[in-house]
Parts: sequence; structure tokens; C-alpha cells
Amino acid sequence: MRKLRTIEMKRLTVEEFREAEKVPLAVVLDDVRSMYNVGSVLRTADAFRVEEVCLCGITATPPHPEIHKTALGAEDSVAWQHCATALQAVESLRQRGFTVLAVEQAEGSTALPSFQPEAGRKYAVVLGNEVKGVHQEVIDACDGCLEIPQLGTKHSMNVSVTAGIVIYHFAFSFLSP
Repeated sequence: MRKLRTIEMKRLTVEEFREAEKVPLAVVLDDVRSMYNVGSVLRTADAFRVEEVCLCGITATPPHPEIHKTALGAEDSVAWQHCATALQAVESLRQRGFTVLAVEQAEGSTALPSFQPEAGRKYAVVLGNEVKGVHQEVIDACDGCLEIPQLGTKHSMNVSVTAGIVIYHFAFSFLSP
């Protein structure tokens, strides 16, 4: 086996990415503090061709060196916008026909492995602050909650890791027959 060189991977250009069909998924970051987490989420959104990312509240926006350090240019390819609050983003996405789901440990949440996105629907997932999670008023405005089952002693995972798991689930649910 030989490791592929970057040029052999035939990745899309930024222009080709912008024109390419996207996974019908928006990612909402609700007061995410770490710019490294923001950059990581943007990079994962690029990897799986997410439709858009909404950066809300105190969540930093590009351009910024700390975001670029982990995004590695994904801040230029992925469509992103800033909203004053995640609640505003959720309301806007719902008006645009998205089914909005918070990713949070909550009463009545659906385990992510049990959730199968429906073909033809657009979804948005809301990911919360590294300490406080998704604001309750945002959860209240969502259509439901998804939860990643965990087996260890910790009560949560890093927001960028959570984003990777959730985005992967959606991307390959839509790509699978």
C-alpha cells in the first residue's frame, strides 16, 4: 500500500465545490467559544458537502487565524452565515423548509443510530456551547433532539467531534440506497 499524494486525490476546487450538489443539511453552532472548534466544523462540513453552516451568538466568524488553522480553507468553500442567536437561525431554517434537530441529551431524544433521515427533506442540526450545550429555548424551537449514545464516564464529547459523527451519519444516510 502507498499513501496517496494530495494531487492524486482529485479534490474539487473551491468553485467546483460551490457548484456541486450538497447534502441537504445545515449545521448551526449555538455560542461555540473555541475558534478551533469552528474551524474543525467548517472543515468537516467541506468534507461531506454540507449545504451551510450558521455561526450564532458568540461563535466567531472567519476570517481569523485560529479558525483558519483548523478549517484549512474550508471557510472559503462552505457557505456560512452569522446570526445574532441560534433561535433566529432555527426560525429562519424552519421557514425555509428545514426540519431542525438539536443534538443534545434531552428527555425524549432519539438515538442517532436509530434516526434515518427521509429522502427529499432538508435537515438542520444545532450543536451547542462547549460547557452549556444547546440553549433550552433553542431546543424548544426545534422539531426534536438527537443524542449520540455514549458508553464511558464522561457526559459529553467535544463539539467538533460531535459534529463529525452527526454530519457523517447524515451524509451517508443520504448517499446510501
